[in-house]
Amino acid sequence: LGCLSVALIKLPEETKILPNILKKIGCTPMVRVNKIGKSYGLKCELLAKCEYFNAGGSVKDRISLRMVEDAERAGIIKPGDTLIEPTSGNTGIGLALVAAVKGYRCIIVLPEKMSMEKVDILKALGVEIVRTPCTRFDAPESNIRVAWKLKNEIPNSHILDQYRNPSNPLAHYDTTAEEILEQCEGKVHMVVIGSGTGGTVTGVARKLKEKCPECKIIGVDPDGSIVALPSEMNRTNTTIIEVEGIGHDFIPTVLDRSVVDQWYKCNDRDSFLMSRRLIREEGLLCGGSSGSAMSVAVRAAKDLKEGQRFSHFLLGALSFNRWWNIKVQKLNLSAPLILLPEVSCQKAIEILQEKGYDQAPVVAESGLILGMVTLSNTLASVLAGNAQFSDPVTKVIYDQFSKIGLEDSLGKLSSILENDYFAIVVHDTGFARIFEKGKGNAQTEFGRYQRSCSTCAAPEPLQEGFLSHGSAKPWNCQLVTHFLS
Repeated sequence: LGCLSVALIKLPEETKILPNILKKIGCTPMVRVNKIGKSYGLKCELLAKCEYFNAGGSVKDRISLRMVEDAERAGIIKPGDTLIEPTSGNTGIGLALVAAVKGYRCIIVLPEKMSMEKVDILKALGVEIVRTPCTRFDAPESNIRVAWKLKNEIPNSHILDQYRNPSNPLAHYDTTAEEILEQCEGKVHMVVIGSGTGGTVTGVARKLKEKCPECKIIGVDPDGSIVALPSEMNRTNTTIIEVEGIGHDFIPTVLDRSVVDQWYKCNDRDSFLMSRRLIREEGLLCGGSSGSAMSVAVRAAKDLKEGQRFSHFLLGALSFNRWWNIKVQKLNLSAPLILLPEVSCQKAIEILQEKGYDQAPVVAESGLILGMVTLSNTLASVLAGNAQFSDPVTKVIYDQFSKIGLEDSLGKLSSILENDYFAIVVHDTGFARIFEKGKGNAQTEFGRYQRSCSTCAAPEPLQEGFLSHGSAKPWNCQLVTHFLS
């Protein structure tokens, strides 16, 4: 293929007893993918670099160790200092692992969308966790901005900053790429890599371009991210990326996009379905971002010939549930109690207690969802003197709430309920239109609110300040269909 004749670096043989767990970072296995490649009719040899065999379960262990050790050698950090890092989770786990062994305090600033599995691991490693909203990187409440705010407040604290730290791509240039070359005996024709911080694709691609100039580098970028080139590829209506660890709304400093020969976009559905196939058919216990890489790999490798070798990265370990893609509408849900905004706090308390609810949506007659009221917050507000029994219930509502549709997945609902106390299920029945007003203000409304029983079509009277029906049937045009907690 035109690979240069080079002396491959001999990787150290693993000793029988390791001095600590950090020595189990790197030297991950390269595994042949058999059934999936054959099912797509691929002629090339399809290989997977199993990065989830690193001590902390992902490729991010490599950069975590390298960033800490480079900072130690430079005299920037010393044991007892505090390491702070904004991360999607895997770098946090890697840093926590290193911090535990080397004796650093560790604070991880984590977006709310990240899985509870990662949070549980971080807690077990003794990390202090700060959760932030999933928002733009430059927003004051983003995990990046919050991390820098903490650094300015905590003495002897440091942000190693995976997005800018040159140790990130160097870790992959010096070790990951060398492992690929040795494992493939210098023969590799195409590599697919997902772009998170960009360190993996940058470091690996630069080394492979030096040793195997004809090797084609494929970058993977999820829908909703702006990393891929040309930029026209990034036009999408997708605003939420459920796959963790790849994709951004900014271009990380360490990412050199010029080393990528071709970018492919991927979506959440294909990524999760492919990760399940990798588990079920190949026995590779990988997560969503690994599914992203594989879903692109089977597309990119279709033109490779027999005898050519194709490698892709399985970046992280298993993190999914069998029910993840089941739709919300499959749940056995009951219609909610709906309060009107003019109802007093006292009446709201009485209604909630009488009906056995601890929370209810507050909806104007126009159909505008104003927010949620809870029994505990209403009682606490009155007892604290922040509200009177005679005040309208709007004085104690939560006007920031999450909404979800009947066609959305239980995975998305689970992510919401990991951080919020409730979610409102909304739908459009034909009369309804859903709008989102204001940045970060999730108000929802529809044009016509037909308050009638879906069985008898009779207009539904207001009963003591809330909407109900003796048959307990939902209304034809009811926007708020259920609430979940």
